[in-house]
Amino acid sequence: MHRTAAHASVINGPWQASAPKAAAPRAPERRKSTAAQDAADLRAGLTPAQLMTLEALEIFQWRLAFVRRPLFCAPIPVLFDRDATRHVVIEEDGTLNETPTLVLRA
Repeated sequence: MHRTAAHASVINGPWQASAPKAAAPRAPERRKSTAAQDAADLRAGLTPAQLMTLEALEIFQWRLAFVRRPLFCAPIPVLFDRDATRHVVIEEDGTLNETPTLVLRA
């Protein structure tokens, strides 16, 4: 189990020897975004009635946590109260569903 000199040597060829390149600058992290951008992204696609109800609830310190976007259906915004103890869903017509059948993971 010897290594011969041929396996350990570098073969010179007709190409130019290149100097080690400096590390390329990294692209900004895509997963981290500003809070304003996140809020705008969550609101995108909501119906006008949902937006109106959302703005009314935000006055009372409810926050838009996430929006479920099922295929071929209206988006389902989910809001939590200021203590994060209750959640509600805003229906497509802007009505508030305080007892949603939505199953949340802890």
